[in-house]
Amino acid sequence: MKKLAILALSLATVSFAQAQDAGGFRLGVKVGGTYSNISGDNVTQLTGSGYESALGKYKFGYNAGISATLPISSDGFFSIAPELLYNRKGYQIESDSKSTNTNLGAGVSKVEFEQERVLHYLDVPVLAKINAGGLFFELGPQFSYLFGSRTSQQTTTKYTNGDKDKVETKDTFMDYTGVSRDEAYKSDLSQFDIGGVAGVGYQAENGLSIGLRYARGFNSLIDSKDTDNEPRAYNNAYTLQVGYLLPFGQ
Repeated sequence: MKKLAILALSLATVSFAQAQDAGGFRLGVKVGGTYSNISGDNVTQLTGSGYESALGKYKFGYNAGISATLPISSDGFFSIAPELLYNRKGYQIESDSKSTNTNLGAGVSKVEFEQERVLHYLDVPVLAKINAGGLFFELGPQFSYLFGSRTSQQTTTKYTNGDKDKVETKDTFMDYTGVSRDEAYKSDLSQFDIGGVAGVGYQAENGLSIGLRYARGFNSLIDSKDTDNEPRAYNNAYTLQVGYLLPFGQ
């Protein structure tokens, strides 16, 4: 009887300890949307004229990857959260010409032009995370590798009768040095970026989470080939993510 009592007490103690441990090591997945652009004193050297860096002109993309939580405190209040994410960033330029300002041809009311450059990144944020009863705050560095770039243009012609034609091209573009490049060229850009991340979100006890974060690059996106007075153009990105973490070792 005494042995059964000791066993029951031991099981209760372990269960209580696990309930109090908001984490333990956890591994999971994340997916979400990205809203990005580039900014800086010399950003038009990269984008060309007509570029706007206002919040409403950011470019939509997406992100997905794996994440982990490594508890530092026994109650799960403080932890380190490394991640490996694919992130589709970039920028876009929009402009239009109306028939009242330009001779666009008979029956044409408006011509809209959009150019975008998609930047394919592998992001590795390593964040300090505070969990306050489900609500969490995160802050830390992010290391990024640019492994691809794609430039495309889209022209939409709108007619007075309500019809419209849309033409998309993926061919060459002019880089900031004035040289014509292939649509997938990326060597005019810095291949590595180091930035900072700050975010807030909520994580339920079952591991489901939703979070909003902002990331800012500190390394100029314009690769000036080690020249002095490097032009300044930096990545900016907001991400809204949903995630799920599985507990391990509990």
